[in-house]
Amino acid sequence: MRRLLRAAAATAAVGLALAPVVPADAAVPGPGPNQWWFASWSIQKEVWPVTKGKGVTVAIVDTGVNAQLPDLKPAVVPGGDVTGKGGDGREDFDTHDNGHGTGMASLIASQGTRTGFVGIAPEAKILPITSPSVNGPYTGKAIRFAVDHGAKVVNLSQGSGGADAYPNQCPPELLEAIKYAAEKDVVLVASAGNDGNVDNKPNYPGSCPGVLAVGALARDGKPWASTQRQSYVTVGAPGADVGWINKAGHAYDSGAGTSQASALTAGAAALLRSHDPKMTARQVVQRLTNTAKDFGAPGKDDQLGYGVISIPRALKQSVPANAPNPVYERLDKVAGTTKTGGGSSTAPSASKDDSGSGGLLLIGGIVVVVILVGGGIFLLLRRRSSSSAPPPASSMPQNFGAPQQSPYQTGPQGQPYGQPPAGPPFGGGPNPPPGR
Repeated sequence: MRRLLRAAAATAAVGLALAPVVPADAAVPGPGPNQWWFASWSIQKEVWPVTKGKGVTVAIVDTGVNAQLPDLKPAVVPGGDVTGKGGDGREDFDTHDNGHGTGMASLIASQGTRTGFVGIAPEAKILPITSPSVNGPYTGKAIRFAVDHGAKVVNLSQGSGGADAYPNQCPPELLEAIKYAAEKDVVLVASAGNDGNVDNKPNYPGSCPGVLAVGALARDGKPWASTQRQSYVTVGAPGADVGWINKAGHAYDSGAGTSQASALTAGAAALLRSHDPKMTARQVVQRLTNTAKDFGAPGKDDQLGYGVISIPRALKQSVPANAPNPVYERLDKVAGTTKTGGGSSTAPSASKDDSGSGGLLLIGGIVVVVILVGGGIFLLLRRRSSSSAPPPASSMPQNFGAPQQSPYQTGPQGQPYGQPPAGPPFGGGPNPPPGR
């Protein structure tokens, strides 16, 4: 199993001695000084006045979450453990990344109570599910648990490089659980992988049909060097120069990995579902895909997919019912089903077509042929061209917002997994785990 979190050396000590401890019952504070994605997404100005994630539960399938931390205690609800050890997920058993599951939860729903590090959907609830091993039975069971216990979004910031060993790049047990989640209207988000500049093997569950796979963007507006280069990558999100809170309650100011990109995207999905509870899982994924901001190589690419998600635009802009929805198109193809209506995954789209042509002229030509030969011909057009692009750049959000222009130097990449950033935590020193 590959844990998808790489620590980058922090470049500056940011002391939250400068930021006072926030009382537990106070309003959620603003973000920490190095949480640059807040400004880029205009979270405080355009997102939080509309939604903070209230009413949505996000499952974290990971190493567990330390629910005793003041930053997370109000958000974390009892979850489960699919390893057979028992427990309800509210303890982080990570021994490699010093609290991977806690870190992902902090990016989504931290209250900033002790550290000042705030999640993008602080009113969402976190359902922790301990499942540190990535394989068909464990991960599939974890997804089913999440679905059956009220999660509307599931984050899978983990992966295995053995995807090519399975049909559809997905273990059969896991694929069945993904189908179950789709039937129950639950969004699944996963990290794309952290070996794009090494062996670049497809990682599941990100490679599985029906899962929104997320690549990592750096603060300089470029794809993170190690983000996976795979056709299954659908969107991107901040992943390099992105810190987290570890299980001991330390908030670090930097780190790198598609894990963080996945968690932030899961938080974005929670914000959309909170804002519009009638929006289906298919529509959420379709909206995030078609309102993304094109970064990296022009058009759809294998590092950031259709672009970096834009939460303000996704909240404000609707998209056509037949807009591209490659995540569910692929799942429907595997499942042998056709979905129509809002968020249709099989509706015609100029940016997804295996035929290499398409549009109304092709459809009209087929109709003429059908009439000429006397009918009885049924043609199903599936639009899945990997070289096609989402809506033109002119319709993209003008800022993702745009990454901040000031340079932000990263430290050396490739530190051993499990090592926290070399720089000091936000707090300037250890904070003892509360309640211990």
